[in-house]
Amino acid sequence: MTTFTESVIEQAAIDWLKALGYEYALGPEIAPDGSRPERESYESGLLPGRVKGALARLNPGLPATILEEAYRQIANLNQPGLLRCNHAFHRMAIDGVAVEYRGSDGRVKSARVRVFDFDEPENNDWLAVNQFTVEAAYHNARVNRRADLVIFVNGLPLAVMELKNAAVESATMWDAFNQLQTYKEQIPALFTYNEALVISDGLNARIGSVTANKEWFLPWKTIEGEAVASPALTQLEVLLRGVFDKRRLLALVRFFIVFEHQRGAPAVKKMAGYHQFHAVNAAVAETVRAASKARAAHELRGQYMAGRDKKGKPGDRRIGVVWHTQGAGKSLTMIFYAGRLAVHPAMENPTIVVITDRIDL
Repeated sequence: MTTFTESVIEQAAIDWLKALGYEYALGPEIAPDGSRPERESYESGLLPGRVKGALARLNPGLPATILEEAYRQIANLNQPGLLRCNHAFHRMAIDGVAVEYRGSDGRVKSARVRVFDFDEPENNDWLAVNQFTVEAAYHNARVNRRADLVIFVNGLPLAVMELKNAAVESATMWDAFNQLQTYKEQIPALFTYNEALVISDGLNARIGSVTANKEWFLPWKTIEGEAVASPALTQLEVLLRGVFDKRRLLALVRFFIVFEHQRGAPAVKKMAGYHQFHAVNAAVAETVRAASKARAAHELRGQYMAGRDKKGKPGDRRIGVVWHTQGAGKSLTMIFYAGRLAVHPAMENPTIVVITDRIDL
């Protein structure tokens, strides 16, 4: 009989990620002193060769000097505190890295260097690494911490997973949460580029942002978004297959993460729950269908239905509503919907009108 240990849980997670198309590496092997090193230092979370390779691959028309400057900016964010660094990188991830250079005519020009290819997932580099060690100076001492599983996209550590053994009564999923809080304080370099934290005891699993407290580490209850996953599947499998599918992870990073600011500085990082993610994707698809120019607009009698209107016709100007219970995140859903709709090429820069009955929304 197989012993249900953290190593078994870790291997199961790796196998699910491999099935999704991720490359796999063992942390000690790619360490600076490993058998096939990819890291320059234990103090950094970056894999420089993969970052530079992705920048060159995704920006073929830009000269090497611009790509080198883009890498320098990514590797040296120069912001006070973890959250400000995280926010600065997130802007680079979404908008590209802004680089100024002097053209052949002597004029100062600007370029945007892409960090990810959000439209074609396979143009990116996908890697899962277990037992990833990071060192740092902490309270006049050196600390050495090892993350269970780290997800790299183009050499950037976008997700960190901490796993516990459900068979050990004293070890719970929330011990994994507490461990991540310690890691954030002691080895912040691992979380500079982070977009998602995952905790699990092998059965139960939660996902949250780098600033989320326990209340906002939430389960992910569906894989494809069509229905709640079967209870025969563990929450960890559903979360990994539901979130870390390449296209879904890129969409989550691009459209479903926001920062709440106070006094002009980022204070909280928020990500969509599974219900917001799939509701917005369905709403955007219905909006694009209904707003297309295939048919002239005309009034039809309304009706109530659940889910997408499978009988909807292109250009019929009929979509619907997204129903929420109290506290389910209506405001954020509207933000995610408006943000995704605003950049959708089929909508051709739409005007979005928001109506609310509150002045402090």
